[in-house]
Amino acid sequence: MPGDAGGRTPAADNSSVARIQFDMLIADPYRYTSDDVVYESNGRRRGLGRDEFFAKGQPCLRASPLTKRYGWGVHHDANGRIALVPAGSDRYRELAADPALQHVRAMRSSRG
Repeated sequence: MPGDAGGRTPAADNSSVARIQFDMLIADPYRYTSDDVVYESNGRRRGLGRDEFFAKGQPCLRASPLTKRYGWGVHHDANGRIALVPAGSDRYRELAADPALQHVRAMRSSRG
């Protein structure tokens, strides 16, 4: 399923934020919270402890290259765990049409 219906796979460069996030979320959907993913892809790779990393405000997954550049949606379950959903897939359309869910767009890189 990775790469189907709009969700492209980031390059295999294991050090990129997009690749770290992609590998975590594709391998284990609904295992991690957004804070887990943001920390692993930004804090740990910079050698920061979790408390030190979150002592200052951090960007959320709305600013992730997966949502902005690679065409992935992020779904949060009732426990705050997340999974990737390829934009344009049947599952993405199903979630987008659900009025019971809160829908939040990825952040734009620049004014359009």
